[in-house]
Amino acid sequence: MKRDSRLSSVLHALLHMAEQEGPVTSETLAQCLGTNPVVVRRTMGYLREAGIVTSDRGHSGGWRIHADLRTVTLRQLHEALGEPAMFAIGNRNEAPACLVEQSVNAALEGTLAEAEALLLKRFSEITLADLVADFARRHAAARRARS
Repeated sequence: MKRDSRLSSVLHALLHMAEQEGPVTSETLAQCLGTNPVVVRRTMGYLREAGIVTSDRGHSGGWRIHADLRTVTLRQLHEALGEPAMFAIGNRNEAPACLVEQSVNAALEGTLAEAEALLLKRFSEITLADLVADFARRHAAARRARS
């Protein structure tokens, strides 16, 4: 099963945008992400609907972060992207007649639900500002190491 990497991509794009003074084009973000500008526009459209980014049209247009980085959490971004499945693990058959498979499903469903709740709780605690600060620390350390 292919992994849904949209959250990772969105975070990558937003951190690049946070470093810019003005709008960032879909083409520029696509280069940063190694993807197509159409994919960027489609994905950023979800964030625009959630009020996290805005877009300006025209020659000097592009995407801008609209929301306060201190208040936007990873959970909000996950929700804006349509809450993609957290795990690639799933049941072989959702409504099995076999009692063995029913036991397997119950164990998997309960455990995965607990893991997802824990992950979503942690996502609620991490903001874009936290990621920007972490990037700044890493960038400064990399500069010092090169000097």
